[in-house]
Amino acid sequence: MPTIKHKQFIKAPVEVCFDLARNVDIHLETTAKTNEKVVDGVTGGLLEESDTVTWEATHFGIKQRLTAKVTDMKKPNEFVDIILKGAFSSFTHTHQFVKETGGTLMIDTFEYKSPFGILGVVADKLFLEKYMKRFIDTRAKKLKRIAKNNEWPIQPLGLVLEELTQNN
Repeated sequence: MPTIKHKQFIKAPVEVCFDLARNVDIHLETTAKTNEKVVDGVTGGLLEESDTVTWEATHFGIKQRLTAKVTDMKKPNEFVDIILKGAFSSFTHTHQFVKETGGTLMIDTFEYKSPFGILGVVADKLFLEKYMKRFIDTRAKKLKRIAKNNEWPIQPLGLVLEELTQNN
């Protein structure tokens, strides 16, 4: 079972990075290259624990659907989503956000199992693992750009509360 681990430093607060990564609208923006859209479940805003979403996208020239569920959430440091239905036999995607000086270290850990037994293992070695690494890396860089340019659509609740506390 391949495991992809990707780290991206972002000059933004943990709360911002956490909310960007679980925002359905931002997800669509960061995956535009695959023509991703939501076809069922949560269709916009922030994903919460136990939410499901079905994405439709084009990968390798084939339109595919994937239903994922958020199974665990520890705001604002971690959330986990798993596949319920789709092209993979299984996957677990753990999103972690670690506060560091000057920003946040975003860590994606993506563990998956391809379908089709030995043929799936061969596909992993030939192209799928490389494709998934590139997909995760591209999305992380787009999230970094959005955070850097203050392009997020909502202000995280933690920052709103912090500002209210400081102003009183």
